[in-house]
Amino acid sequence: MGFKLTPVDQVDYINAEDFNEKYLKPRRPLVIRGLTENWAAREKWTTDYLKQTIGDKVVPLYDNSKADPSKPINTRAAEMPFCDYIDLISSQPTELRIFFFNVFKQAPQLLDDIVIPKDLMGGFIESMPAMFFGGSNSVTFLHYDIDLPHIFHTHFGGRKHVILFENKWKQRLYCLPNATYALEDYDVLNPDIERFPALDGIEGQEVILEHGDTLFMPTGYWHWMKYLDGSFSLSLRAWDASFSRKAASVYNLAVKGGLDSMLKMALKGRYAGYREKVAVKRANKALVAGKPY
Repeated sequence: MGFKLTPVDQVDYINAEDFNEKYLKPRRPLVIRGLTENWAAREKWTTDYLKQTIGDKVVPLYDNSKADPSKPINTRAAEMPFCDYIDLISSQPTELRIFFFNVFKQAPQLLDDIVIPKDLMGGFIESMPAMFFGGSNSVTFLHYDIDLPHIFHTHFGGRKHVILFENKWKQRLYCLPNATYALEDYDVLNPDIERFPALDGIEGQEVILEHGDTLFMPTGYWHWMKYLDGSFSLSLRAWDASFSRKAASVYNLAVKGGLDSMLKMALKGRYAGYREKVAVKRANKALVAGKPY
């Protein structure tokens, strides 16, 4: 037993009306395989091209280790020149990954190689495209994005395993108080149900992204990702049209994120222990109550 995972819907193409009615309004994930067929990036963005374009810019790197309670979230594990990092992930397995890298500040000409899918929806935050790089074996821990955008996540150069959960499951996923990420003590691929019983029966979706695939992740969706090959992704973010979602985004950024960071820095291990206990207590309570149903 464990998670109940079903495949993410996949299409080659979709028009705006179908996308709006079947996926955007009901907030359902979708893989669009042909979205990038008219992108220059689909063929142009090789590792050699990116090395030539970005060069030896020193980049922060992150690994799979559990977060240090005395440090802010997303504290780097190492750093190295970008070109050396690309050589590393191209040649051998590694846990090291680049997180939320605005490569377009370094090389704005790369923006000419992509097409923001405004024909499907509006609200794109054009100032915030971000790239993610990882070696095979690197994992992005289970979380949802604190600013609650819709995300179009396009993968390049290899395969990436993605598992998704609706936000309604957050208590059963052992969401930490004041945070948008889950307790890091369980393996998403093979959770210990005896130790974490609230995970049993949670419904989610999964997909293996390949080169050129674009995953639409609706606002608030929890996501876990593992690079199966040394490869990279581009995320385009768009606001949800509802006022309530925009208000929740502002609250998360102004209050939840700031409060979590402040308490971590002030209380360190004591705060980490407290919130892990609270996460377990809330998860068990939700399980007994049969939530989120």
